[in-house]
Amino acid sequence: MSISKRFVFVYIIGLLFPALSLYAQNDSISKNQNLKEVVVSSNRIDIPFSKDSRTIQWITAEQLQQSGFVTAVAALQQIAGVDIRRRGLAGTQADLYLRGGGFDQTLLLIDGIPMDDAQTGHHSLNFLPPIAMIERIEVIKGPASRVYGQNAFTGAVNIVTKKETPSGGQVRLKGGSYGQLFGGVNVHRSDAKSNFVADFSRMKSEGYRYNTDFNNYNAFVKADFRKATTFPIQLLATYGGRKFGANGFYASPEAKDQYEETEASLLAVQSDVRINNWRLRPKLYWRRGQDHYIYLRSQPEIYENWHITHKLGTALHATYVSDYGITGVGVDVSRVSISSNNLGQHHRETFALFLEQRFSFWDLIDLTPGIAVNRYSDFGAFAYPGLDLGVQLNNSWRIYGNMGYTYRIPTYTDLYYRDRTTIGNADLKPEQALAAELGLRYTPLQWNFYVAYFTRRSKNLIDYVKSSAADLWKAENIAALQTQGVETEVQYQFLIGKQSQRLKMGYTYLVDDLKEAEVNFSRYSINSLKHHFTFASLAQLSSQFLLTTALKYGQRPEQEGYTVLDVNLQWQKGHFTIDLSANNILNTLYSETNLVPMPGSNGLLSLKYQF
Repeated sequence: MSISKRFVFVYIIGLLFPALSLYAQNDSISKNQNLKEVVVSSNRIDIPFSKDSRTIQWITAEQLQQSGFVTAVAALQQIAGVDIRRRGLAGTQADLYLRGGGFDQTLLLIDGIPMDDAQTGHHSLNFLPPIAMIERIEVIKGPASRVYGQNAFTGAVNIVTKKETPSGGQVRLKGGSYGQLFGGVNVHRSDAKSNFVADFSRMKSEGYRYNTDFNNYNAFVKADFRKATTFPIQLLATYGGRKFGANGFYASPEAKDQYEETEASLLAVQSDVRINNWRLRPKLYWRRGQDHYIYLRSQPEIYENWHITHKLGTALHATYVSDYGITGVGVDVSRVSISSNNLGQHHRETFALFLEQRFSFWDLIDLTPGIAVNRYSDFGAFAYPGLDLGVQLNNSWRIYGNMGYTYRIPTYTDLYYRDRTTIGNADLKPEQALAAELGLRYTPLQWNFYVAYFTRRSKNLIDYVKSSAADLWKAENIAALQTQGVETEVQYQFLIGKQSQRLKMGYTYLVDDLKEAEVNFSRYSINSLKHHFTFASLAQLSSQFLLTTALKYGQRPEQEGYTVLDVNLQWQKGHFTIDLSANNILNTLYSETNLVPMPGSNGLLSLKYQF
């Protein structure tokens, strides 16, 4: 059976499987978390999910635990419209794209703290916390700079880390194909006044082909103090390091001996103060990134780059509830800097002010206008207005729409990078776009369905161009792009006997229209997923056995589509959990970026002991 026929077969089975619910009990599913009234953590004003006028998707801690995934990168691949382009095994190097945008155009947040990297968006996912410490992942799509800050050009991903955990801990061991070895341990303690959790893990592999070995390690600490007071304090500290062979990762596929070491760390202090109708959320944070790239692993003297970036920021966000609705106001101040043997030494101060007001009419219509004003020490001041609109048809159905201006500040790589073939441009302007979406959402207890149309008209996109073949590639604001598409996802939860079951399917269709620039040579290429289909199922076979299936089909313009199928069988007894994961069981030959071939069929055995 060909890959395409396999895909059609699985797709049909996925469509027919809900019919089994005719024979299932439709009682309330107590084990499933009702997310309708969960407040989106990264919003600047407090809006329950069911009342939000944006496309928002979730991955819960329970779903992460059931999936058998080693990192959150694999979990994000199962969300329609999220294009994770991995280079190699276990997400060691991966880029994050939303709805056709670039890896520099999606903002990652950890507990609402922006993790944008001034050097390059290639390193955004280096800041992901260990999967055992994630409470949920929020994926917010559409024009988001007004709501989440700079570089949320196509949306944002917010990682909410665990807070309330019972005292105890766990030990995790994994081993599998390509010499993969993983060890992790965490401990947590909780009482009425405080909460503490710490996690340490390490994973390494010999690699699935020449020069793709890696050695990754991660440390995570989170503490909450004064929980029962009006001024609680939360401390967060994370550190991650990666050392890996980068065969064909960046230059050409023929560059087989590249090597890279990265470090990513975050230290943050936050609070959440509630006084009458006010909610105040002050925060102070420091983010550090380090990147050491070597073109020839055994001969670093031939060519190597060292980059160290820092971001020191503080913010105060406030909301006020009155008879007129909810008012959100806040200020963000930050300083970023870079020290690099290639990019030089630079710094930037940023001041941001935002204001928005949510109005409600007859418990039927809500309207939220807002504006963000940002001033950069090296780019000047910009204003970005936007508007959200929602119509609540009943308790389950909602029509929503939003539109707004969004932007992306050039990275220091765009501005100052130089090698034998490429040169940056210190005179680049921010990328800008006017984006909008219109959606319909259905959220009763057992269902979660939405369909949305989105469009984005971008200008000043950064392209690398040259006049003649002998010239250097130079970064210029030259590209204009029209992106539009349709996205849908449906999730259904039900019981067979007393066992919980879940089905989820999503599909995104996206079209890019790149306006041709009047240049002789252009490096800009559109490689978004034109068709992106995801299917995931959870089958609780018994009180001890759980089977999860994850399927992805992707097809990029002028390329053949590919289908990847992963399966995980989990057994749980008392304090022990064993996972047996089979990845890419169709042994599909495919690449996600830069012609880097992804691993074939492989497996992983995991053991977890909870104490």
